[in-house]
Amino acid sequence: MAVTLISNCFNIVMAVFDVCQNVISRSGGIIGASTAVSDSAIAAMEGTLSTYGVGTLLGIYLMSFVIQLTLWILSIVIFVIVYGRMIEIYLMTSLAPIPLSTFGNREQSQTGQNYLRSLFALGFQGFLIIICVGIYAVLIQSISFTSDIVGSLWGVVGYTVLLVFTLFKTGGLARSVLNAH
Repeated sequence: MAVTLISNCFNIVMAVFDVCQNVISRSGGIIGASTAVSDSAIAAMEGTLSTYGVGTLLGIYLMSFVIQLTLWILSIVIFVIVYGRMIEIYLMTSLAPIPLSTFGNREQSQTGQNYLRSLFALGFQGFLIIICVGIYAVLIQSISFTSDIVGSLWGVVGYTVLLVFTLFKTGGLARSVLNAH
């Protein structure tokens, strides 16, 4: 049995990720919200800004520069989280023969079972990331950019920090749901 598992370990790992990819692709169609600001909101924002004086506009410009820098840093963190997950998938795939070889031994079969649970947790972490991004898109759409522009911009920063926090938690949540160590 162990020889069969080891010789087919790549097929087993790819089957796990095919199942997870199927779930992720089906859930991607459910999330339809976008983070784009509508043209009417931009026109209303321009109207609001045209009523401000030069000093207020300069202050808003400086704050928007700080916010842009903050969002740039947060986007780098999000990039690292997502690509770190991809590297983790490659590492888990490359180690597959070792834990799968333990299925043949009654005392050590827990290692292989835990590996499969960890593999499923890693695959379903992508599903949780999709859910987090969908919630983020809905939250961004709920911000009103017309009346309090500075508050709206800081609201975007707050929701982006929340997105980063939840992306960090997806791995632990997936592992705890599937009881993987």
